[in-house]
Amino acid sequence: MKRRTWIHGLAMLALGCAALSGCSSNPPMPAVKHVDLDRFMGAWYVIADIPAWPERSAYNEVESYALRPDGRVQTTLRFRDGAFDGKVKTMHPVGTVVPQTNNARWTMQFIWPFQAEYVVAYLDPDYRSTIIGRSKRDYVWIMARTPQLSETEYQSLVSEVRKLGYDASLLRKVPQQWPEASQ
Repeated sequence: MKRRTWIHGLAMLALGCAALSGCSSNPPMPAVKHVDLDRFMGAWYVIADIPAWPERSAYNEVESYALRPDGRVQTTLRFRDGAFDGKVKTMHPVGTVVPQTNNARWTMQFIWPFQAEYVVAYLDPDYRSTIIGRSKRDYVWIMARTPQLSETEYQSLVSEVRKLGYDASLLRKVPQQWPEASQ
């Protein structure tokens, strides 16, 4: 168990280092004009992504947010590894809203002292779907309040991902099957 924790920590360290290394020649990721944090909190199903390393084989991936008393955002990323009945993996990064960004830009800290950029690049008016991106255009997440979207809704969000400067052919649809048989 300690070895797995150490390996997981090492993987998060590598992710953090990758997030901070080098400067991007890409323009900054555009952010939405405003995010109502209270409305944004709660569970978001990851519909598709250009995943970070730990998520490459995620099934039933859900990211949940809760405001902490200190104003930061407690995040729980939960998924099954490799199959619908795969081992449950969880991560608990903490988000910090970047001041004077109308809550649309955050940093996400998986392990101290590394922080990754987190930009709410798209958010539908009803807070039913969102796209989270990064200026480096290396990772992106399409998320929704429901585990499935219509093909029309999905293609519309993929189009938004393209407009943000991503290679949409790299998107991986995250398998979602709810309710889970064994939680």
